[in-house]
Amino acid sequence: MRQIIKNEWRLLLRHKILLRFCFCFLLILILAIFLSNQQHRAQLSTYKIAKDELREQWESIDSMNPHSAAHYGTYVFKPSNILTNLDEGVNGVTGNVLRVEGHVQNEMVYSEASQMMSVSKFGKLKASLLLQYIVPLLLMFLAFSTVNSERQQGRLKTLLLQGTSLFRLMISKAIAIWLFGLSLLGFSVFIYTILNFNNLNAELFLRLILFLISYGLYYFIVVGLTIFLTIYFKRPLIALTTMIGIWILWTVFIPNIVMSSVEKWHPLPNRNEFKSAMKEDRSKGIDGHNPSDERGKALEEKVLAEYKVDSLSQLPINFDGIRMQADEEYGNIVWDKHFGNLSNVLIEQKQKVQLFGILSPMLALKNSSMGYAGSDNIHHQAFLRQVEDYRRIFIKQLNDEHAYGGSKTGNWGWKAQNDFFKSVKDFNYKSTELKSVWTYYLTDNIILLIWSIVTILMIFLGTKRMQII
Repeated sequence: MRQIIKNEWRLLLRHKILLRFCFCFLLILILAIFLSNQQHRAQLSTYKIAKDELREQWESIDSMNPHSAAHYGTYVFKPSNILTNLDEGVNGVTGNVLRVEGHVQNEMVYSEASQMMSVSKFGKLKASLLLQYIVPLLLMFLAFSTVNSERQQGRLKTLLLQGTSLFRLMISKAIAIWLFGLSLLGFSVFIYTILNFNNLNAELFLRLILFLISYGLYYFIVVGLTIFLTIYFKRPLIALTTMIGIWILWTVFIPNIVMSSVEKWHPLPNRNEFKSAMKEDRSKGIDGHNPSDERGKALEEKVLAEYKVDSLSQLPINFDGIRMQADEEYGNIVWDKHFGNLSNVLIEQKQKVQLFGILSPMLALKNSSMGYAGSDNIHHQAFLRQVEDYRRIFIKQLNDEHAYGGSKTGNWGWKAQNDFFKSVKDFNYKSTELKSVWTYYLTDNIILLIWSIVTILMIFLGTKRMQII
């Protein structure tokens, strides 16, 4: 097998047109990775400047009422993982900035897609686009060519007479073409590693390995299936057109059909419905700005009983802060309910899409590619959860200062001093570790592995049927 693989590589390296194509392709790939890397660095620099400026403004607050500061709020920026240089996933459409304030959980804004010029809305040059579409197409034509040329020129009979089994010959050719695809993939990862060497760690390195494995399995599926069809059909044109048709189904029709179907099976509420439902549930809780609210009155009686006094003026604390925090805590329950349901629907959609990887391994590749790059919706939801957890701590500190910082009920003119605002910690995002989310991509990897095994079996059965002409 080793000798057959070496011979295949010698033949590949003799094709000047192929070498020129690969040279141009690698230049484009390097350009795509370099531009993504530059954009990532510029984005991080911009976010750091904005974050430092916002923090400086917050710490420079001389004196302010804590509840006014809660409405003043702050902003959180979503940092991009350096692996998104290989696959940006959903990051281009989800937004990058989120305002953190009291009483409301805001949506992310300023997505990259929303700020692109109309001429750029067709998309930008991405490494994932080249690795997922261009490389498989190249491997497909190479696999077809290597088998068809042997068949047309009658060299198969000679090789078989030398004692080589047909299956061993075909699987060796598949491995040779597959290794060629891996070399293109490995080169792109090598360039990426050089550009980001100082930022790599054990976590990112593991993600990179799993990223490579996913693409490697997909490339083998494409190569193996092409070789099977080439030996199965007597007419080479039928074999090639069949493989191209399958590839189009995998990359265009099945993903679109699956996405549309899954959205109907597990529909997400539209924005107006979602906001209306949130507003309705929120109205059933305590209104922090309405002292005459019935639920607020019940809380007032409870607090008076705890402190054993008859009126709010006798309280040693500021009941307004307690009422504000009660309003927040009820709003948190509402947020957990609705966003929890939303998250469950998204997970159900993802699971259904994963199962359809049985029909299209491209779906499995895309899911695992975004997942290991940390740019899929699972990682985005984890970021939103961190921001919401921070928002709750942030607002509670302000409400507690309002309640227990020294002011009395009704004294809205009271102001906290600068030392307090400096003590409120800034948001620090902790990257989602792979060990906490890897199970979400296990199905994709299993499907790719099954497809690879089935492909080998198909080549074996195809060689049994093949008639050498």
